[in-house]
Amino acid sequence: MAVTNRGKQPSVAQLRAFAAVAEHLHFRDAAAAIGMSQPALSGAVSSLEEALGVQLLERTTRKVLLSPAGERIAVRARAVLDAVGALLEEAEAVRAPFTGVLRLGVIPTVAPYLLPTVLRLVHDRYPELDLQVHEEQTASLLDGLAAGRLDLLLLAVPLGVPGVTELPLFEEDFVLVMEAGHALGGRVDIPREALRELPLLLLDEGHCLRDQALDVCREAGREEGAAVTTTAAGLATLVQLVAGGLGVTLLPRTAVEVETGRGGHLATGCFAAPAPARRIALAMRSGAARQGEFEEFAAALREAMAPLPVRVVG
Repeated sequence: MAVTNRGKQPSVAQLRAFAAVAEHLHFRDAAAAIGMSQPALSGAVSSLEEALGVQLLERTTRKVLLSPAGERIAVRARAVLDAVGALLEEAEAVRAPFTGVLRLGVIPTVAPYLLPTVLRLVHDRYPELDLQVHEEQTASLLDGLAAGRLDLLLLAVPLGVPGVTELPLFEEDFVLVMEAGHALGGRVDIPREALRELPLLLLDEGHCLRDQALDVCREAGREEGAAVTTTAAGLATLVQLVAGGLGVTLLPRTAVEVETGRGGHLATGCFAAPAPARRIALAMRSGAARQGEFEEFAAALREAMAPLPVRVVG
């Protein structure tokens, strides 16, 4: 492609459009990802090619490929967009704290049980904060945090992810949930070893609660390959399967009242101390411009969550 406009500077919108195409290698998917119409996205990429004087894409009737120049410039484009995002974040941070948008990501096994407390706190203490909640699984939340799509996460830790700082909030025990009339129902001293032989029901792959439950079972001595014949996409379904007599499951303490209160035919039991537990925390990008604000928010959440059946930490 001939150089025609060396004096023109690429715009952020053009770089964002090209970065999306470079990631998805598909105009329709890229347009949907950044909320732009497909013609507008195609025009933005063409304008960027014209401004730079190089061909970035190889277009065919079936697919889109990056040219050699496009592969190199895609890396630079992402770096520029990251820098622009950091600039905007810095500018927002110097404004009054707890104003503007806060994009909070929450895992599904936390959202229904803790969001009422979070939303009440924001309404009462931070009325100028525009809280936007996104419920996703852990991997998707971490991707969103790294990409700048999300500002703060509420999820189970430890994560062990470089560049992510955790602000611990509380720990909560796991409770064994079983069909009414089960021999372990009502006990407060269930040994972990009981999990070795019980028919265990779990959430689908991708839920961190599934991994935590399997860790508890391994610690109890359950065989690595012990069959889990039934899984569910959410805790509500999981509990209904338990009520139907298909097995037992583990629920975090904050979920027990909500999920077992939907109907009868259920019993619960607590493990002998020290009970298996999980830790819940806020997570942010390390060195985030709003770090001080997020730390204050974590302290306020610890205070607000003290009445819940949890052990506040941090």
